[in-house]
Order: sequence, then structure tokens, then C-alpha cells
Amino acid sequence: MQIDMTPLDVLVVLEDGVSGRPELTIAVDVATRTVCAAVLRPAGTKAVDASLLLTKMLVPEPLRPGWPGSLAMSATLIPHARLLDVDARLEQAAAKPVIVLETIGIDHGKVFVSDTFIAACRSLGISVQPSRPTTPTDKAVVERTFSSINTLFCQHVAGYTGSNTERRGAGVEAVRTLAELGDLLQEWIVACWQQRPHDGLRSPFLPGRSMSPNDAYALLVARTGYVPLPLSGPDYLELLPAVWRSVNDYGIRTDHRTYNCPELAPLRRRPSGVEAKGGLWEVHYDPYDLSQVWVRDARTGEWITVPWTHRHLVSAPFADFTWRRARDLLALRGMDDTDQAAVAAAVEQLLSRAESGPDRRVAARTRAALEPARPVAALPVAAPEPDEADGWDEEEGVLADTPSNVIPFGVFDAFTDGSRL
Repeated sequence: MQIDMTPLDVLVVLEDGVSGRPELTIAVDVATRTVCAAVLRPAGTKAVDASLLLTKMLVPEPLRPGWPGSLAMSATLIPHARLLDVDARLEQAAAKPVIVLETIGIDHGKVFVSDTFIAACRSLGISVQPSRPTTPTDKAVVERTFSSINTLFCQHVAGYTGSNTERRGAGVEAVRTLAELGDLLQEWIVACWQQRPHDGLRSPFLPGRSMSPNDAYALLVARTGYVPLPLSGPDYLELLPAVWRSVNDYGIRTDHRTYNCPELAPLRRRPSGVEAKGGLWEVHYDPYDLSQVWVRDARTGEWITVPWTHRHLVSAPFADFTWRRARDLLALRGMDDTDQAAVAAAVEQLLSRAESGPDRRVAARTRAALEPARPVAALPVAAPEPDEADGWDEEEGVLADTPSNVIPFGVFDAFTDGSRL
């Protein structure tokens, strides 16, 4: 498989009410051209997003409410009945194969070469194959897939911006939210991409016929077989980013947040036994939900869920960028940005503001500032006092056309006047 990430040429409404282009990360199977998984995120995709993409491709795509029955896996050439005997999760699956990958090709983006992504591949038994620097042809399949998504999907979606301003229509606005566009993309992958004949997919037994990704998978799975790889809760925790911290009497401290629970009692003020990390304990966290962390007990290998001590002050899960923004706001106000209660209150305000949407007055002022200037009727000029010396015509009531003394500025000569600069 090949994995890559690119900005999508569609405007969406983000969680804070501001319009922006999301980033699309996809994993494409080279043999069948199947888009095994696709994830849309706001600008700034994290390594954990790429890691969770690996698990998404190992789980069958469910047939979502509102999708027609023709999008079910049982309605395609995929041997659904035989696969169902091996993997019961495929009973209500959509028409997209589940492919357990062995090798994944990456570029040298910081998301894919990060420790989090490499550790996730290692835990799933996936071999990572980096491409040569500045050689996009090493990932030609995924690069071509991005181009096809732009031409077959993006340009038909409201809010399409085009690859440049020359291809952008007038008055382009974001219509859908990020979640709505993500649902539409998933349905398009199942309904169109997976069932559309691909010129690059041919069978030696049918040389004159191009196959769809589902047809190619049905042909290959009959020869190679299918082995499911079910994932459990601990498997997902393994894919999350990790930090190493000490367990003190007050609990665990990370990024000015304190996590504590009674289950940490056997670990307090004791080394973990991991000499390579100086006796610190392995702590995994979800960057999109900082309300809790997970600590691995080095003695038993099990995970301990540890909540944030000020979680009751925030009504919803929050991400790390929300936490940083709240601290920045407190710092600008001259307040202590390390006070957890104050930061929690600022986080709650940000979440409430995002839920209610942007201020209409601010949005109106912003829209007015972006609109082109329109001609405004000139204000009437007050008539001066009648004065014959100034050229006032008593009969017409206007100023007479009298010539005035105009002093010309002259023309700048670079050869004669340039020395005075």
C-alpha cells in the first residue's frame, strides 16, 4: 500500500465556524487500487491521524443509514458468503474490501516518519518502505489517486475552490461541515470509486476488459485467501502517542495538567523498571481528547485509565490545540496560564463559542471588509457665500468656470534628478 496526505480543493466549515480547506489522508492498495481508508482533518494532520488510519483499513466499512442496498458487499462480485464464514464483521459491511497490509510506502513527511506512526506500524506487523527524497514517482499510485479524486469528486462538490484562482468560480463559499464532507466522501468511495472500471487493472484471462477495484479484489482474494485481523481496545491504545513521566504522590503531570486516580497507588514514587527511559512510566494520550490518559503497568503490561483532575470543569472532550489556545488567551490577559482551573474555564468558553458558532456581527464586518469597494454617491457640496470676486453667478446659483492658477509638479528625470535621491 501507499499512504500520503494533501489539501483538498474544497472549502468546509470547521468546528470554530471558520471556512478552510481540509487535509485528506488516504491509503491505496497498489494491486487493486482500493482506497482502503480515507480521513479528513483540519489543516495540521497529526501522526496519530495516520496511525488510526491503519486501524480504519483493518475494520470493515459499515453500511451506513441512508445508503442503498446496492452498496452492500453482498451485492458485488466479492465472495461475501465465503468471507462471512471467516469474518462475521462483514455481515453488514459496505462494498469495500478489508485488506491486511504487509508493506506500506511513505514519503519523508514528518507525520509518516514520526515515532508515533513507526511504532504503530511495528505493533501491527507492517513493514515501512520510505520513498526516495524528491521522487514522487515512487508513490505514483497514490499521487494519481489524489488527482482522480479532484476531478471525479471535488469539482462536483459545493465549495470547490479549484487548484488555482483561475479555476475558481465566483462567490465560492463553504456549504458543508467537515463531518458532512467526510460522510459524502466515504459514500462516493464505496458507490463510485470501488465500482468504477480502472484502465490500469487488467486480468490476463480477460485482457480486453478493465476491472474495478472490487473486481480485482474478488479475483485476487480467491487466489491468496483472507485472514482477518480483529483489533481490541488495547490495540488502539498502542497506536496513540506516548510520553514518559514519573508517577508522584499527586499523580502524573504533563503539559501543565495533572492526572490522578486511586489505581496509581502501587506506582507512586517507584521506578518502572525500563532502564532505557530512566525508570519513567509509559503514558499514552489522545491529542483529540485530553480528558484522560493511559499508563502502562510495566509489571503486568495492562493499561490504567487515569482521568484529568479538572475534567469536571469542561463539558466536552477537547484537543491539545484548544488547550494551547486557552493558555495563550490567559497569557495575553496577564493571567497565570499554568493554573489548571483558569485554563479549564477558558477551554469551556472556547467550546461554548464553537458550539454556538461565530459572532454574527464579527462575521458581517469580516464579510464587508472582503467585499470590493462599491461606488458611493458624492455628498452635496455646500454652496459658498455669494461673492462676485470668487466667480459666483447669481442667476445660475453655481460657481462660474473661472480658470485657476495650477502649479505643475514637473516630470522626474533620472539622469538629472537622480543624484538628489
